[in-house]
Amino acid sequence: LYVRVPRLFEDLALARLDGRFPRLIDKLTRAQLLILDDFGTHSLTDQQRFHLFEIVEERYRRKSTLITAQLQGDAGLP
Repeated sequence: LYVRVPRLFEDLALARLDGRFPRLIDKLTRAQLLILDDFGTHSLTDQQRFHLFEIVEERYRRKSTLITAQLQGDAGLP
């Protein structure tokens, strides 16, 4: 399942309003491979960080997750 991170958060916000939120989270956590594209192109709110953490945490050691980012050099690296 391929999703652009900015669009993901738009979809999550709309899903919270129309009742699709649990189904969308389930779809994201059950996909064999989740590709999160364009990570780091926008600042995240606390709620967005929480949702992202919950999705990645649920997938950890169970499903494959690929995150792509638009970072240059050592930006964002420890």
